[in-house]
Amino acid sequence: EWTMKTSIVFLLCISVFPGFSQGRVVREDETGFAECNVFFPGQVPPEGFTEPFHVKICQQYNKEPRFATLYSTKDKIPLYSAFKFTKPAQSEEENWLVEPQIDDPENDLHEMVHEANIGGTVANLGANQALTSDYVGSGYERGLLNPSVLNEEDFQVATYTLTNAVPLSPALSKSWHRDIGKVVEQALIPHCSETDHLYLLAGAIPSSVRVKGKVSVPESLWLAACCDAPEGWSLGLVKKINDENSLADLTVRELEKQLLPGVHLFKGSCGEDKQSQEKREAVLQAVGQIRSGEQVETSDNQETKDSSWVRRVAGIIATPFIKLLELLIYIFVELVKFVFYFLWLVVKRVVGTVLDGVCSLWNGMVSYLKAVSMVLISIPYDVGRVIINIFLGFLQIVRDVMFLTYRILSIPVGFILHLAAFPYHSICAIPSVLKDMATGIGGTFSLVIDATAAVLHGFYYLAGHIVKRFVPKGSSDD
Repeated sequence: EWTMKTSIVFLLCISVFPGFSQGRVVREDETGFAECNVFFPGQVPPEGFTEPFHVKICQQYNKEPRFATLYSTKDKIPLYSAFKFTKPAQSEEENWLVEPQIDDPENDLHEMVHEANIGGTVANLGANQALTSDYVGSGYERGLLNPSVLNEEDFQVATYTLTNAVPLSPALSKSWHRDIGKVVEQALIPHCSETDHLYLLAGAIPSSVRVKGKVSVPESLWLAACCDAPEGWSLGLVKKINDENSLADLTVRELEKQLLPGVHLFKGSCGEDKQSQEKREAVLQAVGQIRSGEQVETSDNQETKDSSWVRRVAGIIATPFIKLLELLIYIFVELVKFVFYFLWLVVKRVVGTVLDGVCSLWNGMVSYLKAVSMVLISIPYDVGRVIINIFLGFLQIVRDVMFLTYRILSIPVGFILHLAAFPYHSICAIPSVLKDMATGIGGTFSLVIDATAAVLHGFYYLAGHIVKRFVPKGSSDD
């Protein structure tokens, strides 16, 4: 069934203007999720998610907050997305976005942009968030935590961001969106009036299984609902990854125990101690019917059935006109894109040529001024160097003349000095000569005395030997 949707225009505008869809990473010094605090009861976000790799994102579209996401840069999946149910709409064409600020906080892109148009403008792209390439060939789909079908047309584009997607098998992704859509439309909305606010938290629990060693595959998906009203109620739902048909209901406190320690999803647990048990039982009964495959009947269902054949006939009649209108819009947008692209190329070429000429002229002027400056600077330098060389040459000549004069004058001066010093040295040598003469005479007398003593001793020894030789031994004592 075809209906006229203004979202067609929005999507086509996005293809021309990549920054039409926006998002903003919330700084650490900001309270909660900044403008996106409106998606939490009492504007108080869940507590207990305090890891340094937990990044708060206020997902925006057309400069308006659409939903809030807590993203894990370690697991590269969102831990939860918080939103309010508006009204269901037909899902639009997927056009995936990425958040530049997660990978490159210093980047000038403060808005979510289309992954295909990001080019090389973001440093370390994919370091902290998942990319489409991480899902290609993996067997997993980019499953939306905040399903686009639960958002009205103006909100749907913002849900197609990789910071709102987790790896799911095709069957599980279809089952999750189908079950959540039915639970919200048939069980939750009928028991939370329009004057009240239905707050929804859709989350995932990461596992150790990773797609391509990078993106964590959830071990389970969960939904927490809070009807903020005097007679409100809250509810938790869990779907196991290994069983696409599972859908367990539990209290919010029981759900919190399955998450991180110390986690509190809703302010005051959404008044869990003062909840209307009657409404809660009605919600649980409707969830049970959905789980068993039954259709939940509401007052709106009958009206829908009564008017379904009118919409079908109108859809059949309007289909050709809608197709023609879509074709005309597509042709118009393509023409606009072509004109913008052509004008951009012309402006780029003209500006590039002008800039090249200006740069060449500037470089020539700089080179000319540099050469002239070097010549002007070198003139006083060369003159100074010549003057210094002349002065040094003059000093060298003076030094050589003085040295030669000294050498010439040093010959007679030395001779005169030696001649004048001769009497002094001669007189001073007399005591030494007399001492040497006295020493020589004394030595001569000593030598004579020693020689005489030696001769006498020799005669004494010779005489004694002769006497012992020839005198009889008997008279030797005499």
